[in-house]
Amino acid sequence: MRRKLEFVAVLLLIRCLGWLPRNAARAVGAGIGAAAYILLHRLRRVGYRNLQIAFPQLSRYEMTRLLRAEYRNLGWLLAEFCQMRKYTPENTRNFLSYDGLERYLAARDAGKGVLILTGHLGAWELSSFYHSLMGYPMSMVIRRLDNEAVDRLVNSIRCLHGNNVVHKDDFARGLISAMRQGETVGILMDTNMTPPQGLFVDFFGTPACTASGMARVALKTGAVVLPGFLLWEEASRRYVLHFGEPLELIRTGDNEANIIANTAMFTKVLEQYIRQYPEQWLWLHRRWKTRPEGEPPIYAP
Repeated sequence: MRRKLEFVAVLLLIRCLGWLPRNAARAVGAGIGAAAYILLHRLRRVGYRNLQIAFPQLSRYEMTRLLRAEYRNLGWLLAEFCQMRKYTPENTRNFLSYDGLERYLAARDAGKGVLILTGHLGAWELSSFYHSLMGYPMSMVIRRLDNEAVDRLVNSIRCLHGNNVVHKDDFARGLISAMRQGETVGILMDTNMTPPQGLFVDFFGTPACTASGMARVALKTGAVVLPGFLLWEEASRRYVLHFGEPLELIRTGDNEANIIANTAMFTKVLEQYIRQYPEQWLWLHRRWKTRPEGEPPIYAP
């Protein structure tokens, strides 16, 4: 019964916010975000703790400003997701665009597959959807939602224009095959992991257990690794899908050392984007939860 109620609630939310005009939906989404900031005390505490780790120089006031902006961004993202069924290449021109599409096309045309280095930054749900809407479908490595009905509903929207969802439990089997077929796969590389799937690299000056799969696959297949983030640009009042320069892999005679070095490099690139757009990252995630052996917990119980 609980799972059915969850599904009905999500379906009603998607339909209600999807029915509204886009600007009204974003206003409602921002309101939901503001309410969540006030009501979800535990997540707010996690956000402050993460900001203390990443930006220890910030005052409490500045951290509060960043967190409130993050919740607004999450509310906007919720609204955009609910609106996505209505989006076409024509009616999104005023608020969606590319920067560096030529870099993606060159990487794709190299024929060895493309790994998009991305994270929970900006409008991550809208990014792959927009890319497929413009004729470039891709696969996304996504954690399976606990509620199967909600998972199917959400994925039906994500995949309206040819995208494919690769659940994390199918990750190892499909990724190398996808690269050998010259496909594009986006990987969110900013979530906490546990060994042996994750290894510790520096993230904002603190060791963070980080997925090493992208480095392993890129080294094995020769796939191009390309940073890609859909970010809200306040000056132009639009989302811009930025594709950065392809990353040159570190290759020495030691494969395990290469995996660590490239995972660290990918994480540093992600950190650089977050530093540019700190109000758009998911500070609510317990990114540093897994600690090296012998280190005390970072987060309060």
